[in-house]
Amino acid sequence: MRTRIRRLTALGVSLLTAAAFLPSSAATAGAAEARESRPSGHGLTATVRYTQYGIPHILAKDYENLGFGTGWAQAADQVCTLAEGYVTVRGERSRYFGPDGKPDGSLSSATTNLSSDLYFGGVRGTHTVEKLLRQPAPAGPSATSKKLMSGFAAGYNAWLKQNRVTDPACKGAKWLRPITSLDVARQGFAVQVLGGQGRGIDGITAARPPAASAPDRAPDPGRTAKEARKLFSADEAVMGSNAVAFSGKTTANGKGLLLGNPHYPWQGGRRFWQSQQTIPGELNVSGGSLLGTSVVNIGFNGDVAWSHTVATGVTLNLHQLTLDPADPTAYLVDGKPEKMTKRTVEVPVKGGAPVTRTQWWTRYGPVTTGLGAQLPLPWSAKTAYALNDPNATNMRGSDTDLGFGKARSTAGVLKALRDTQGLPWVNTVAADRKGHSLLSQSQVLPRITDDLAARCSTDLGKVTYPASGVAVLDGSRGDCALGSDKDALQPGIFGPSKMPTLKDAPYAENSNDSAWLTHADRPITGYERVFGTIGTQRSMRTRGAIEDVAAMADEGGLTVKDLQKHQFANRAPAGDLVADDAARACAALPGGTATGSDGKPVDVRKACAALKGWDRTMNTDSRGALLFDRFWRKLVAAVPNAQLWKVPFSAADPVRTPNTLNTDAPGFATALADAVTELSGAGIALDAPLGKNQFVVRGSERLPVHGGTESIGVWNKVEPVWDAKGGGYTEVAHGSSHIQAVGWDKSSCPKARTLLTYSQSSNPNSPHYSDQTRLYSGERWVTSRFCEKDIMRDPKLKVEKVRGAAVPR
Repeated sequence: MRTRIRRLTALGVSLLTAAAFLPSSAATAGAAEARESRPSGHGLTATVRYTQYGIPHILAKDYENLGFGTGWAQAADQVCTLAEGYVTVRGERSRYFGPDGKPDGSLSSATTNLSSDLYFGGVRGTHTVEKLLRQPAPAGPSATSKKLMSGFAAGYNAWLKQNRVTDPACKGAKWLRPITSLDVARQGFAVQVLGGQGRGIDGITAARPPAASAPDRAPDPGRTAKEARKLFSADEAVMGSNAVAFSGKTTANGKGLLLGNPHYPWQGGRRFWQSQQTIPGELNVSGGSLLGTSVVNIGFNGDVAWSHTVATGVTLNLHQLTLDPADPTAYLVDGKPEKMTKRTVEVPVKGGAPVTRTQWWTRYGPVTTGLGAQLPLPWSAKTAYALNDPNATNMRGSDTDLGFGKARSTAGVLKALRDTQGLPWVNTVAADRKGHSLLSQSQVLPRITDDLAARCSTDLGKVTYPASGVAVLDGSRGDCALGSDKDALQPGIFGPSKMPTLKDAPYAENSNDSAWLTHADRPITGYERVFGTIGTQRSMRTRGAIEDVAAMADEGGLTVKDLQKHQFANRAPAGDLVADDAARACAALPGGTATGSDGKPVDVRKACAALKGWDRTMNTDSRGALLFDRFWRKLVAAVPNAQLWKVPFSAADPVRTPNTLNTDAPGFATALADAVTELSGAGIALDAPLGKNQFVVRGSERLPVHGGTESIGVWNKVEPVWDAKGGGYTEVAHGSSHIQAVGWDKSSCPKARTLLTYSQSSNPNSPHYSDQTRLYSGERWVTSRFCEKDIMRDPKLKVEKVRGAAVPR
């Protein structure tokens, strides 16, 4: 059998190497969607070699065929999740799932299916994506990216046609049907605008002109600033990441090292999926792709590795409109009225009549009545707010990723960022074989300079911009337009020369704070507020990460094994800072009791002992870790940061301050009492091993989970779901996902270890539903098989030659 497999693979390689590029099968942009799913007539093929844990190595002769193999292999693992995403971007959730249901949040912030459909139905009805696809590169997507999308759609369709769906999530569902290349592009568009229009969908679709008798309302500036700060804070995000690149100055062999640890949802459409993509002589890259993406988003090749962290740059801004007194759907610019544009969208609804609503658009973007429920922006007789999102005209993200995959160094990564300018909401951290390190906050951001904000902010903007980076500009003034940079690929964004960047530092680290403290001794300054803050308090996770990686860099002689060790050290920086003080203050409580929030006294003596004995880690065998977790969550939620510490933050010592827990703060004893009551009520011992009550269930297996929450500062972050009746933390909402530790030696093959924490497939009937989750539970890794000889030696090697028809683009 092994001999037969090798012969098949060798044949596939020889065929692919000899093949010429296929002609494009693109249809005329804007053609009727009824034609999109018709096969074009010529066939597509790819060879998919599966190694252990179901990781596909996709071999193709050109980009369209590579997209085909990628779409096929993703469908095999994630057909139901992908299919639901396509229902979303078609604006058909209400048709199949009802208008009041809730999307999973992977493609927008919409809180109901109807809201989601109204937005995506508008995108579809106005041919927004088709127009972006028609833009010539480099401002628009390249022909290569479009070939990948077309091939991906064909691969998905071919898998669906040739295989039986076993996943109960969509088996036999009417909404499971073939897709078009436009569906793939629309899904990519949704990802691009997640930080902009995607944040304001409920407000965009609910915006209505005020009635003549409506009271004149205005948002409260102080409350709005506070809520905007919270909305754009990493502490509140459902996505985050850690990444560090070490230069050759710190490593055992003078070559670079990269550890990437993105924190993404464990369920739904924002999961990563692993693969290797190869076009002989053209592209060879391995890593993780967001579902529905036809390229590798984070990964490595033979010479360079990169990861992303969610950046602090605010990818939207607001324009406060001064309305025409005679018409609330017209606004004034330099004293002249401009009519808003109406978008009327009809949404089919399951079991009911279609719903028709109107959206209102301006030269700046859509009118919105809020960014989530907590940040209302009322449309009154005098004022409305329009949302500007430069990523709504950016379909270049795939080209940036392709540039990374083909780069041969960190300089090549920077070139890809400069040439394509496609990343919407992430930083890039990279290292290479030659020993270089890099961090660049190269994002597509609205060109809000501090000068512009000072000249053009409304009263509301004067408080929101310093607090959160959200600019609210005076839309009535033509001189408040965003302007352009000469090196920018589109109007109204910053060019590459303005991006915060650090090259060749001993380490470059980011944990979702701004670029300022990428390296403790080489702070990055001089960027505009919209990119993030300078000289402000860092998160507990950033502080712990900088402490650890700086110590590693100082010690030197680093290897991939050191990265692996760091990933699962599970040190709790908050515990190191406060657990001793908390234990002493606990022991000093009169009578060993504290009063809970319900006013009842609670015996906390066992808690004092558990806190004192805790090893300050979030390992599965750590006793007292769960008690500290529940206590610390309650304490930081109840006590303002200024009252939590005796030693305040100092920009001169940002890693070690603030410090020294203020155990006299109102709320300390209450948080301790409530944590004890909570655990005791759930039948959980105060010194129980963490893994006994922090776990996930996969099939019949209960898998202990290590790691900890944001406020504790653990590098290996997990945000688990609390269920006291179920025994504690019984699922992970988001956290460590596609982890990679990458380096190089004298071999031409990268030395890489990877782990996809939630495994390749969400289908409970798949053999790859929980196999890597089991590895994660045991702190074990997958040895990456990048070179041909390593792929061929895999004991689980399985080869599939996949074929199908292309679809028009």
